[in-house]
Amino acid sequence: MKNPRTAFLLILLLTLFALLINLSTPLTLKFDIPNPITQKAIQVNQEYPGIPFINNLGRDLSFRLGLDLQGGTSVTMQADMKNIPESQRDDALNSAKTVIEKRINFLGVSEPVVQTSKANNDYRILVEIPGISDVNQAVDLVGKTAKLTFWEGSGESPSASDSAKTATESAMQDIIAGKPLGITNVLGPNPKKTNLEGSDLKQASVTFDPNSGKPQVELLFTSAGAKKFADITKRNVGKIVAIALDDQVIQTPEVKTPIVDGRGVISGTFTTEEANSLQIQLNAGALPVSLSVLEQRAIGATLGQQSVEKSLVAGVFGFLVIVIFMIVLYGRLGVIASLALIVYALLVLTLFRVIPVTLTLAGIAGFILSVGIAVDANILIFERMKEELRRGRSQTAAIDLGFSRAWLSIRDSNFASLITSGVLFYFGTGVVRGFALTLALGIIISMFSAIFVTRTFLRVFYRKD
Repeated sequence: MKNPRTAFLLILLLTLFALLINLSTPLTLKFDIPNPITQKAIQVNQEYPGIPFINNLGRDLSFRLGLDLQGGTSVTMQADMKNIPESQRDDALNSAKTVIEKRINFLGVSEPVVQTSKANNDYRILVEIPGISDVNQAVDLVGKTAKLTFWEGSGESPSASDSAKTATESAMQDIIAGKPLGITNVLGPNPKKTNLEGSDLKQASVTFDPNSGKPQVELLFTSAGAKKFADITKRNVGKIVAIALDDQVIQTPEVKTPIVDGRGVISGTFTTEEANSLQIQLNAGALPVSLSVLEQRAIGATLGQQSVEKSLVAGVFGFLVIVIFMIVLYGRLGVIASLALIVYALLVLTLFRVIPVTLTLAGIAGFILSVGIAVDANILIFERMKEELRRGRSQTAAIDLGFSRAWLSIRDSNFASLITSGVLFYFGTGVVRGFALTLALGIIISMFSAIFVTRTFLRVFYRKD
C-alpha cells in the first residue's frame, strides 16, 4: 500500500484479530524456570480462563495436539485374506490402509499413524489416532466396510411358504444367500441388486431435513451414477427401492417420481454423530478386505508433560534472546523488528488454530525454526539499509532501496526452504510431515512479515524526513 498509515491500521486490525483468537481458549502455564543465582527454580503456575465471547462462536479454536503430546487411541486389526488371491494380498492391504487414512482425514484428524505389517499369512493394520479417547468410536470408524448397494423387487408375489416364514427365518435365509439382512421382508422373494453402487457416489454430505430438523445424508452421484439412478427410479415409480449399507437394509423409500438430477437422501433415526460417521465412510470408500479387531486400547502421551514444558520454556527463552540480540545490535531498528516478530508469531499461531494444524513436538520445533528465518529476513533488510545510509541516501530512500535489494535474497532463500518443506511433506509421514507443514507456514508468514509488516513499521516510526 502507498499510504503507510492505512497499512499500519490494517496490521493493527489483523493483530487484534489474531490476539483475540489466541486468547479465546483457556490456558494453563505451569513450569519451572531455573535460577542459577539462588539455585532454586522459579515456579510459574498461572491459569487463564479465555474470552467467553470468542468461546461462544461455535468453533473449537484450541490447539490440536498430536499423539506425543496428548495421546489417543490405538487399534490393531487383522485383514481376512481368505478370498483374496495371494498375488493381490499386498495391494489389498495397502488399499485398506489408504481407505482408513482417508476416513481419518475426513474426521478432521491430522497426523494419524497407519502402519501395515505382514508375517507369513498374517496381515495386520495398526492405527493410532490422536485426540480420540473413545475406543469404540475409533473402531467403528476405521473397521466398517461402508458398502452401499441399491435393491429393487423382482415383481414376483411371495408364495404361501414364503408368507408363512417368520422374520427371523427370512433374515437367516437372506444372510445365507448373501443378501442384505431383511431385504426379502421388504421386496419379496428374489430381490434384484441394481448396478448402482457406492463406487458411483461422487460426494456424501450431512444435511438436515427441513420438515423434521433431523440429520440426514445427502448423496450426489457421478454422471454415470446419475444415469443409473434415473433408470432405476423410472422403472420403479410407485414401488420401493431399498438402500443397504454393509449388507443391512437402512432405508426403504417409495419412488414417487423419477429422480434425474443425480441426488438422493438417506434419512432415518440418525444422530448428528452417526450421520457424520456414515458420510465419512461413504466419502472414503469401502474397505477392500474385511477387518477384525485384535486389540484396542487408549494410549497416553508418548512424551511426558515435563518434556513438553521444557520445550516450551526453551522456545520462549529463544524468542526473548532473539529480541534482546536485535535490540542490542540494531537499536531502534531492533525494536521495530521485535514488534514485527511478535505480530508474526501471533499470525502463525492463529493459523495453527484456524486450519487447524496438529502440533507435535517436531511441529513446534518447525515453528521455532521459522522464527529464526523471520529474523534473518529483517537482518538482510537492515544491513542493506545501513549500506544505503553510508552512501548518503536519505532515510526514506534507504528504506525503499534496502527492501527492494534485500527482497531477491529473501525470496530465493525462502523459496529454497519451501521446496525442502514440500519434499519432506510429500515423502514423509507422521511427525516429519507435521514439521514440514509448520515450517512452511512459518516461512510464508515470515515473508509477509518482513516485506509488509516491517516495512510499514519503518515508514511509520523510523523515518525522519
